[in-house]
Amino acid sequence: MQRIFINKISEYVNQEVTVKGWLYNIRSSGKIMFPEIRDGSGIIPGVVVKSAVSEKIWEDFSKLTQESSIIVKGTVSKHPKKENVYELQISDLEILQIAEPYPISLKDHGPEFLMEKRHLWMRSPNQASILRIRNEIIQSIREYMYNNGFILFDTPIFTPNACEGTSTLFETEYFKLGKAYLSQSGQLYAEAGAFALGKVYTLGPTFRAENSMTRRHLTEFWMMEPEMAFYDIEDNMDLIEDFLEYVVQRVLINCKSELEQIGRDISKLQNVKKPFPRITYDEAVEILRKKDIALIRKTESGEEEIKPFPWGEDFGAPHEEAIVESYDKPVMVHRWPAEAKSFYMKRDPANPKIALGVDVLAPEGFGEIIGGSQREDDFDELKKRIIEHKLPLEEFQWYLDLRRYGSVPHSGFGLGIERMVNWICNLDNIREAIPFARRPNRITP
Repeated sequence: MQRIFINKISEYVNQEVTVKGWLYNIRSSGKIMFPEIRDGSGIIPGVVVKSAVSEKIWEDFSKLTQESSIIVKGTVSKHPKKENVYELQISDLEILQIAEPYPISLKDHGPEFLMEKRHLWMRSPNQASILRIRNEIIQSIREYMYNNGFILFDTPIFTPNACEGTSTLFETEYFKLGKAYLSQSGQLYAEAGAFALGKVYTLGPTFRAENSMTRRHLTEFWMMEPEMAFYDIEDNMDLIEDFLEYVVQRVLINCKSELEQIGRDISKLQNVKKPFPRITYDEAVEILRKKDIALIRKTESGEEEIKPFPWGEDFGAPHEEAIVESYDKPVMVHRWPAEAKSFYMKRDPANPKIALGVDVLAPEGFGEIIGGSQREDDFDELKKRIIEHKLPLEEFQWYLDLRRYGSVPHSGFGLGIERMVNWICNLDNIREAIPFARRPNRITP
């Protein structure tokens, strides 16, 4: 009999097939047993009729435990009552291993217990669906970039300098060359790629030594970062719109069953079509002030300070949520106070206090999913910013070379893969958006 995968089961109605997988659950009704079998691609209900199988097969099914590994043979049939559901009328069973008592039973468990058992938890239907959606998001990104003329450009993990600020660097010794750091972003290297190849993108792991335990933060996460020569900030925002619409709409088409499994309201995602609202930072601050959303922070003495949101501050989670609550699609906040943004962002020629940056805030309170900007292309201005930020000038000579030899206007952005998964799947916590989460309090399993 042909070995098939459960996600293709509808193609084999009335045919005898072999399924290799694990027992997810089993129940009995007198002389009939109903095992549920998963193979990684999906779960199928099985039917074992005592009078139709040997006594040994019946007894073998009776002693199976959850997650026992098995090979079953049987005939595929349509479910008698449920549309687009199929069953396997089982005729044979081979046991590869009877699993020990499974620590994750079919009941509620606390999040810390489940994270400790993450290597097993991901077998559950919801977690497996999230990981399939993550796969589809990444595949969609790759196809969009490929179809739009971008070249995949792999950047180093070990770097000699900071990209997003020196306070969140993971540090290590690098042979006799001194200290090296785990990459916070591939952006600076991708800019070199854009000057060589026109349009590039990176996709890989990045690291931030940020001691934050919010539901939006990880210390190790994946980033997709395009860089484009001859793109200004408006070109950049046009690309972001087109890109996000493509990815979200493709996930809706190709992951319909997975979104249903996790209970996602897909009507919220169907709205993600361009154009997206574009508001300036000034307009966003005005929204916060009209809604009386204050800035709350600790003073040096440890007391809590509450005041109207001041111009020049970055947004926190409650501010982002307040800005997007009137919209049903991502909101692009552009033209930020330069002091709140990174050294490499180009200043607005009309107002040097403004950086030509853009943050994309997801609806439904999921916050920033994309941060981008037009990059500073003037040699003297960039050198001045590096010095102002107290970064080691000698380590950035190669980066300054990009402005010495054929500098052009150029732009790019960074998309956090886990934040994208978090939003699309409507998760409570970003730790479920990656197979093995790394946070300040977790480095296992």
